[in-house]
Amino acid sequence: MALIAGLGGAARNGCVALRHDDFIIGVCEQERVTRVRGAGFNASGLPDEALDELLRQAGRCRRDIVTCAVSEPAACGSGMPVTTFDRSFAQACGAFLPSPFEAATIVVCDRHEPGVTLWHGRGKTVTPADWTWHGPGFADLLSECAEAAGFFGVGREQRLEALARLDPDHCDERVTPLFAVDDDSLRLAPNWQERVADLMRGGERERVRVAAALQARIADLLLQFLSRIPRAAGTAHLCVSGSLFANSSINSRIRRAPLFERVFIPVSPGSGAVAVGSAMQCVEPLRSSLSPFLGPAYSLEEIKAVLDNCKLNYQWVSPTDAVGLAVDDLRKGRLVGWFEGRMEWGPRALGSRSILANPFSEYVLDNLNHFLKKRDRWRGFALSGLAPAVGQHFDGPETSNYMECDYMPRDRATFRHVLPGPAAAVRVQTVDQQSPPRFRELLRAFGERAGIPILVNTSFNGFQEPIVCTPRDAIRVFFGTGIDTLVLDQFVIRK
Repeated sequence: MALIAGLGGAARNGCVALRHDDFIIGVCEQERVTRVRGAGFNASGLPDEALDELLRQAGRCRRDIVTCAVSEPAACGSGMPVTTFDRSFAQACGAFLPSPFEAATIVVCDRHEPGVTLWHGRGKTVTPADWTWHGPGFADLLSECAEAAGFFGVGREQRLEALARLDPDHCDERVTPLFAVDDDSLRLAPNWQERVADLMRGGERERVRVAAALQARIADLLLQFLSRIPRAAGTAHLCVSGSLFANSSINSRIRRAPLFERVFIPVSPGSGAVAVGSAMQCVEPLRSSLSPFLGPAYSLEEIKAVLDNCKLNYQWVSPTDAVGLAVDDLRKGRLVGWFEGRMEWGPRALGSRSILANPFSEYVLDNLNHFLKKRDRWRGFALSGLAPAVGQHFDGPETSNYMECDYMPRDRATFRHVLPGPAAAVRVQTVDQQSPPRFRELLRAFGERAGIPILVNTSFNGFQEPIVCTPRDAIRVFFGTGIDTLVLDQFVIRK
C-alpha cells in the first residue's frame, strides 16, 4: 500500500505525518529524533531522521512513499515526488479534517503572512472565505508584546504566558488603549512598544500585572474579531490553528466564550498541523480523529537491550507493580520519569514521556524548578488529572485532553504547594480514554492513596532539550537531572 508523507516546519520545528490509505499511522517532530531543539529540515529538503524513524516503526521504506505533501519550498529539493499546498490552507486542513465537526468556521492565526486567514470547512472540503486580513495578526502582536516586555528569542511568548499566569484575571487601563481591532486588521497606538517597556520597569508584582493585562487584551481583541467574522451558513462550530493557539490562556477564553457551540484546537496547532493537514488533504481528503500518541514506540525487548548495554541495575516488575512502585515514590515526594507506549507528537507531555510529581508535596516547586528545570521558582507546572476530578476541583473548559487550556483551582489551599502565586492559574490535562491506559491507572491508584487523582506533569526532558523519544534518551536524562525514579514500561530504576 502507498504512503504519503506530510511535512511541516522547514525552518524550525520540522514535523512528519505519515499517512497510509485512510489512516495517519505516525507523526513525529524532527527535534525528538535528532535531539536538536527546534530542528527544521536538513539540507536534503527533508526532516530525514524523523521520516526514517516513522518508516522503521511502520516496517516500510522511502520507496513506498508516493508523494511528500509540503507547503514550504525547502522540501522541494529532496528529489522525492512532491505535492505542494499553501501553508495557511494546510494549517486550516490540519484543524478541520481531524475535528469532530461536519461543518465549521476555521481561523488560522500564525506569524506567517497573512497573519490571519479565514476558511470554511464542510465534509471533506476546506475553502477560503471571501475575506482578506491586512497587516500583522494576533500571533505577531503576542510575539511583539513579549519582546516589549523584555523576553527575546525562541520561546519568548511562553515566558510572557508563564508570567501572566501568576495573575491571569488582572486588567490594566494603561494597556487597553494600546491596541484595537477592526473587521480585518489591528490598530496599534504609536510607540506602544516603548510604553509597554516603561510599564514593565516596575517591580516584580507590576511586571506580572502588565504581562497579564497584555495577554488578556489580546484575548479580548481576538474574541471581538471572532464575534464579527463571516461564517458559513448554518455553522456553529469553530476550528483554530496557528502558533497563537499554543497559548493556553487564550484557548481557555475562546472555549468559554458564548460565540460558538464547540471549539476544536488541534493536538499541535503549529508545524504539526501543517504536516497533518498536508497529509490528510493530499490525493484524497481524509476525515479522521487523531490520537495525540502517534510517535515512536519501543518494545520491552528493545528497552531491555538498552538497559543491559548501559550495564544498569533495574527491576523487572508487572504492570500493576510498576504503578504501585511509582505511587509509593510519588507519595514520598520523589520525582518520577514515566515512559510508556507511543510518544506524544504535540508540544505537551501527556503521560507517555512525562516527569511526574506529587502536587501535595511541600517542596514540589523547589524540586522541579531548582533541581530539574533550573529556572525561577515562580514558574508553574501543569497538572494531569482524571477528567471527573478536574471538573470537581477546577473551574475551566469542559475538556483539555491535550493540556491546551488553563484552569483556576476552586480550593487554593488544597493545591497551595503547586501554585506559584496566590492568584495563579494552572494548565491542566483532562485524562480520559484517549490517554495511555497505565497512565490512567497510575492516576487512579494515586487518587486512592492521596485522595485526589491529579499529578504534576511536566515534559520528560533535560535542560534546554526536546522531550525524550527513545529509552536511551530517557536513561541519559534520568542520570543527568534530579529525577529520582525512572519507570520504563515494566522496568524500574531508582537512584
